[in-house]
Amino acid sequence: MTDKLTVSVLGTGIMGAAMARNIARAGHTVRAWNRTRAKAEPLTADGVTVADTPAEAVRGADVVLTMVHDGPAVLDALREAVPGLSPGTAWVQSTTAGIEATADLAAFAREHGLVFFDAPVLGTRQPAEAGQLTVLAAGPVEHRDAVNPVLDAVGARTVWTGEDGAAGTATRLKLVANSWVIAATAATGEVLALSKALDVDPDSFFELIAGGPLDMGYLRAKAGLVLEDRLTPAQFGVATAAKDARLIVEAGRSNGVRLDVAAASAERLERAAAQGHADEDMAAAYFASFDENA
Repeated sequence: MTDKLTVSVLGTGIMGAAMARNIARAGHTVRAWNRTRAKAEPLTADGVTVADTPAEAVRGADVVLTMVHDGPAVLDALREAVPGLSPGTAWVQSTTAGIEATADLAAFAREHGLVFFDAPVLGTRQPAEAGQLTVLAAGPVEHRDAVNPVLDAVGARTVWTGEDGAAGTATRLKLVANSWVIAATAATGEVLALSKALDVDPDSFFELIAGGPLDMGYLRAKAGLVLEDRLTPAQFGVATAAKDARLIVEAGRSNGVRLDVAAASAERLERAAAQGHADEDMAAAYFASFDENA
């Protein structure tokens, strides 16, 4: 196997586009596809070839990487890619798809002879663009050399969670991590909303907790996006966060756990999306505390 690979990236949103660029910058040949081609076109400036169809994108690829909205979208793309897929191709599935969908995708991989890696990532736009994501991955040890150059190109480190991608161990860890991220973001928005309602300067709150156990960089970062009106371009969009929150709630319910905070956060995010903030950073869930006309 050569050091340089041909990599197909299906999905060029916030994360997928950044990942495609970094894979190309690492010296690999990259072909990208996106449902809306115009969103993929800017990648040509980075040496990425934009394909018209998933089948065209994956033909002859050593590694296929999927980063679309959700599990059904992944399955739709791979079904369209079937004419170009070859048995033995490594599939790095990085979409946050949920536990049940990951099992379905693994079944599709078995049916078509693909080597399946459950490989969601932790990080938002900025670390994605810098190639500093954390990759959570599960897949067969004997095939990891085939995908490690791709994982190294997009991430600062890879955390291996198991040898069977179909078990969804990486996805399970991702859902646990995202449950904290979403809860912390919701709490940040409510702190700012309550401060506004009670005529409290948010800076007085930040000064109160400064340097103590209640202080954290993530709180200040997300609050800053709201207070400084920097919600676009999104680091992690409202609509995507709402989808992830629902996956978390469903995962808990399926395993006998009631996740009230995640459920409430999903409702807040969905409300913010309905108010017109779907494409803004997830911190825009702040607006769900107010009437949409406020």
